[in-house]
Amino acid sequence: MFDFYSYILLPILIFCARVTDVSIGTIRIILVAKGYKKLAPLTGFFETLIWIVAISNIIQNIDNWACYIGYAAGFATGNYVGMLIEEKLALGHELIRIITVNNYNTLVDNLSEKGFGVTVTNAEDKNGPVGILYIITTRKKANDVVTIVNEQDASAIYTIESIRHVNRDNFYGQEKIKTRKLLLKYK
Repeated sequence: MFDFYSYILLPILIFCARVTDVSIGTIRIILVAKGYKKLAPLTGFFETLIWIVAISNIIQNIDNWACYIGYAAGFATGNYVGMLIEEKLALGHELIRIITVNNYNTLVDNLSEKGFGVTVTNAEDKNGPVGILYIITTRKKANDVVTIVNEQDASAIYTIESIRHVNRDNFYGQEKIKTRKLLLKYK
């Protein structure tokens, strides 16, 4: 008689456990890299706890090849799911550096109107003068900046770098900075 629990249900449970613990592990690695000192160990605790449950079931059913398949498939799927979750969370800040040979005033104005703080440096490359724009923004808003740059100056070159620590929460527009200073005054 076919053992439904051992060859169907248990491998599915192991698969789900691995998807969960590997996803949590992916998030934990990002939390460590971003410096979340309190949240990273907590996620590590749950990651390890779930892993121990999964591996103990593998050991108890050492001759069950279906559990191995569930374990390996859960690991692979967990990596993918973890990356999707991390992408949705979009934790942290990024530095966007834009190099343009065109007149950058319109681009700066459009970015400022959308609430982004922009720092501009004049520079030169082998063909002459260029403008270098620096924007620090949250990861969630980085795509908004890229969209504006691509719409305004398709020939611009941009790079995006992850920032581990930023000394202030708000970089967007003078109006919000004034409001922040006012709030800090009464804190």
